[in-house]
Amino acid sequence: MSKDGGNGTLSRPFIRITTIAVALSLAIMIIAIAVVTGFKKEISEKTIGFGSHIQITNYDGNRSYETRPINQNQDCIPKIKAIKGIRHVQVFAVKPGIIKTDTDIQGVILKGIGPDFDWSFFKKSLVEGSIFELSDTSTTNNTLISKSLARLLKLKVGDKFDMYFVQEPPRVRRFTISGIYDTKMGEFDKTFILVDIRHIRKLNDWKDDQISGFEILVDDFDRIEDLALKVDDISGFVFFDDGSKLKVQSIIEKYPTIFDWLGLQDLNAVILIVIMILVAGINMISGLLIIILERIKMIGILKAMGAANPLVQRIFLIQSGFIVLRGLFFGNLIGLAICIVQKEFGIIKLDEASYYLSTVPIYLNAFHILLLNIGTFLVTIAMLVVPSMVISRISPEKTIRFD
Repeated sequence: MSKDGGNGTLSRPFIRITTIAVALSLAIMIIAIAVVTGFKKEISEKTIGFGSHIQITNYDGNRSYETRPINQNQDCIPKIKAIKGIRHVQVFAVKPGIIKTDTDIQGVILKGIGPDFDWSFFKKSLVEGSIFELSDTSTTNNTLISKSLARLLKLKVGDKFDMYFVQEPPRVRRFTISGIYDTKMGEFDKTFILVDIRHIRKLNDWKDDQISGFEILVDDFDRIEDLALKVDDISGFVFFDDGSKLKVQSIIEKYPTIFDWLGLQDLNAVILIVIMILVAGINMISGLLIIILERIKMIGILKAMGAANPLVQRIFLIQSGFIVLRGLFFGNLIGLAICIVQKEFGIIKLDEASYYLSTVPIYLNAFHILLLNIGTFLVTIAMLVVPSMVISRISPEKTIRFD
């Protein structure tokens, strides 16, 4: 019995159709998982870039950006840094204000950062100018703003602008734009500008060791919840003289809407994968039955020669396995080719306002692709076991004369 299902004119076109169905099903699954994984990776990285993986702040019940300060010299921080999986801990402070130019006005949030700030995310997102240097001794008036804010306020690198703060007494600060970033996360880009943390301390009349909180970066995003619990076990029992305590919050808890939306993408991918495997399996069942029908005389001869039903059944399952493997081979070629082209050239565009990305993101994970191949092969072959049992109902006396 040849690998293409025999020499019959009936089975050949069905085998080709079945092979194409398996190939297209796998290609669609590879594209779906690459796109969903790409979305999760890109959006998660952008969100984390603005808020880190885990934050420690004052548990004062205040949901605004005007939080009560905490001391940056906490005894629990060295213990937190020692936790396996914690990559970096940095200080931050936030304060709302209003940018006013000659023609425009815009409310924003100042995010104060210190010399320990991890610039890797904003370096990747920088489109003009440069990041600003921070030292332990002097205060810089340089700032980093987003492309959307710069366009809205008609500002460019090197321009100065005044920022007003509603407090008693009202205060104003003048900043100079050193760089412009663009993360395409509209709500975040229009909200945050980066400045030296000393400005916020002076504006709030804080001491030199007071901050809004700590930002914690971890090595593995999938361990955020586990690491947040470990951080909370260490810092959650720290109480201050006024009765307040430290609050530990993961980025998933801070922005649940974004991560719930990303979770729905996982569900969509699972549904699509199940449908595609069913399509491949149903096509393989049809192809197997056609092959059996065309080879019914051969089955009768094998049975007459003493071949048991399981042996004959195994022959046709092996034949079907070759067809599935061929479909998987071409499916990998098609799926990976489309993914690589999209990743390199960004052919398919997106609405940045809705998806926070300009092109469809692609993230290829070798383990995911291997799992899809193995899963598709095993499930498809398993679906063929029951249809192949029709062989046991074939009678040698009748089928040898079958024409």
